[in-house]
Amino acid sequence: MKVFPDDLLYNREHAWVRVEGELATIGITDYAQENLGEILAIELPEVDSYVERDEPFGNIESAKGVFELMSPVSGEVVNVNEDILDDIGIINSDPHDTGWMIVVQIKDMEELDDLLDSREYHDFVIKEAEGN
Repeated sequence: MKVFPDDLLYNREHAWVRVEGELATIGITDYAQENLGEILAIELPEVDSYVERDEPFGNIESAKGVFELMSPVSGEVVNVNEDILDDIGIINSDPHDTGWMIVVQIKDMEELDDLLDSREYHDFVIKEAEGN
């Protein structure tokens, strides 16, 4: 089973969050990209749009279908990773770093309390993989 970076938080929809002050950088986990297979396309929100926790902030398309990207936090989008729009393969090759998707100005820091740390996410992924 993969090791998930300790400096990230995770939601149960396989998104990760790197918190720096009131900014949250968001992407999908290595586990998610591996299960999706080769990523073909991505749709992300515009800068200055608003995302809501547990609501879709975009879509990702792979050979297995189109999947919604669920936001782990609420807030205003302040940056979008243009590099992945130009080279979608970055998400498959480096999902936890250069494959980030959006940066959000966090509206409610308490939402972070509901996210999983790397150990909790690891345990969640194992249970999910076992079908429990």
